[in-house]
Amino acid sequence: MIASIGEIVRNGIIFDMKNWDKELSNPEQLPEIVDQLFSLLDERKIDYILVGGIALLSYIEGRNTQDVDFILGKKDLNNLPEFQITNQNRDFVRASYENLQIDLLLTTNKLFKLVRDEYATDRIFADKNIRCATVEGLLLLKLFALPSLYRQGDFNRISIYEGDITQLLLKYPVDLSKLLKILTKYLLTTDIAELQETINDIEQRIQRFRRQNQQINQT
Repeated sequence: MIASIGEIVRNGIIFDMKNWDKELSNPEQLPEIVDQLFSLLDERKIDYILVGGIALLSYIEGRNTQDVDFILGKKDLNNLPEFQITNQNRDFVRASYENLQIDLLLTTNKLFKLVRDEYATDRIFADKNIRCATVEGLLLLKLFALPSLYRQGDFNRISIYEGDITQLLLKYPVDLSKLLKILTKYLLTTDIAELQETINDIEQRIQRFRRQNQQINQT
C-alpha cells in the first residue's frame, strides 16, 4: 500500500541529510497539514491533479520528496488565499501552506492544461483517493522539462528526470513516439530532436537492463 502523502513528505524531510543540521519546524505536524490541504482543495472544488515526486511514487519506488506538486488553473489559485506565494511567473508558482512547500504548474501553459484535462486518474494514498497524473502524463511533463534543463546545464535535475523516465518505462509499456508527437506542438524542432536522442539512449539502457535481468534469471 502507498503511504499517505503527509508521511511521504515528512520522511523526505527527516531522511534528507541536508536537513540534519537545520532547525526543522516540527515535521511531525506535516501529515495533519497535508490532510488539511486536501480537505481545503475538496471544499473549494479546486480542479487539480497531483504531479511531481509524490505522484511518481504511486507508480514506482522512487526518491524522497519534500513538497507537493499540482497542476491547476490561475482562477483556482485565486480561490486559495491560504497559499503564501513566494515566487511566480507565467506558468509556475512556488507557495507555502503552513510549513509545507507547494509547487504549482498553471494551466496557462497549454501542455499543463492538456495533462490535467486528459491524462488524469485516481490513485490511492493510504485511505485517500487523489486525482493524479497518469504514467503518460508524468512522462509528458518530464520530457517537456528536459530541453530547458539541458539549456541551463542543470545536470543534477537532468539525471533525476531521466532516471524517473527510465524507471517508469521499465515498469509500464508506453509508446514514446506518440508522446513525442504530442510534444511537437509545444517544443521547438531542435528540442524534439534532442529529446529523440535522449529517448534512444534510455531505450538502449532499458534493453541492457532487461538482458542483464534475463541472464540472472537463467543462472
